[in-house]
Amino acid sequence: MIPFEKFKLDNGLTVIVHDDYTTPLVAMNILYKVGARDEQPDKTGFAHLFEHLMFGGSVNIEDFDEPLQKAGGENNAFTNNDITNYYLTIPAQNLETGFWLESDRMLSLAFTEKSLEVQRSVVVEEFKQRYLNQPYGDVWLQLRPLAYKVHPYQWATIGKEISHIEEATLEDVKSFFKKWYAPNNAILSIAGNCDLNRAKALCEKWFAPIPAQQIPERKLAVEPEQQEKRILELKREVPNSRIYMAWHCCSRYDKEFYATDLLSDILSRGKSSRLYQQLVKQNNYFTDINAFMTGELDNSLLVIEGKLVNSTDMDQAEKVILEVVESVKQGIEDRELQKVQHKAEATIEFSEMGIENKALNLAYYELLGDAQECNRQAERYNAVTAQDIIDIANKILTQNNCSILRYQSSN
Repeated sequence: MIPFEKFKLDNGLTVIVHDDYTTPLVAMNILYKVGARDEQPDKTGFAHLFEHLMFGGSVNIEDFDEPLQKAGGENNAFTNNDITNYYLTIPAQNLETGFWLESDRMLSLAFTEKSLEVQRSVVVEEFKQRYLNQPYGDVWLQLRPLAYKVHPYQWATIGKEISHIEEATLEDVKSFFKKWYAPNNAILSIAGNCDLNRAKALCEKWFAPIPAQQIPERKLAVEPEQQEKRILELKREVPNSRIYMAWHCCSRYDKEFYATDLLSDILSRGKSSRLYQQLVKQNNYFTDINAFMTGELDNSLLVIEGKLVNSTDMDQAEKVILEVVESVKQGIEDRELQKVQHKAEATIEFSEMGIENKALNLAYYELLGDAQECNRQAERYNAVTAQDIIDIANKILTQNNCSILRYQSSN
């Protein structure tokens, strides 16, 4: 349970405060409601580029990291398809330094050709190292456009291709910032040794003067229902062949999310799960196999990925995975359901141990509509029945809803 208070500034910035006097630290989390799905098809990777640019200096502060480190703080950020999230942790007595830094880069970045060129080079190098020159690195560059044909989830957060970042202009960057980086498109959560009155005073001092912006209406293409099985076969110089099977499923907003998430857990969470027991332990088809839900804000994917042993071919791999999938449709034992529910509850409890996670959780559930949902997650999972999971399995795990990437080793 995370107790909190919430208020909103006149410029639209939503602020959530969880006061924990038992720690000498404070975590600040700023979630911007912009991710890779908000990019243009010919200008992808911008949200991730901005994650880097936001550390390159703002209008009044040349270096973000130096003053934060001198104040005993540390920071980081991440970008995904739906959001861009910045977070820092700092001693409570130096909290105002965090407000000064975060508010200044929300106000305006120091847009220069030099800063753009430096961060562009960093992102291009990351694209090459993590996605092009690493074994299996291009899996999501291949699987996403196979599964999504019109929705912007068809490209990965890094972008469709390097050229989009290489060709980004200073005007492109300024336009993206003005469009999305504004107080009325952000959620600030504060967790740690900071009471509500202090938080309000600091927010009024540092964030209230920042003007709101006209945030564009989000009109994303709706992915049509998949009507046919899709298969893409690739050959790469990798140690082992792998198979990736993806089915379209619900969004993070849907009530079906909890049953779908538990379905993926029944399939693969832990060594007692069905996929591991039947395809790794009892029958040596795979050396490793996992199932997970991508859990995005719009309709997402349930993915099964398996690393084949050398004696298993792709047809056989697909066949035995589908046999396990069909077995779930036929029934789920009470002990299976209770096991995954207990694991989900334990994960939730663990996620509430650190102030950084508390701050992130509060901001994320506020994005979903109500920060109080952060405290209802165990209840949501425990309300799922075996029949709910069986119904979801029968609804989504069908042949016509499946996209398969056969990632063959050429060695």
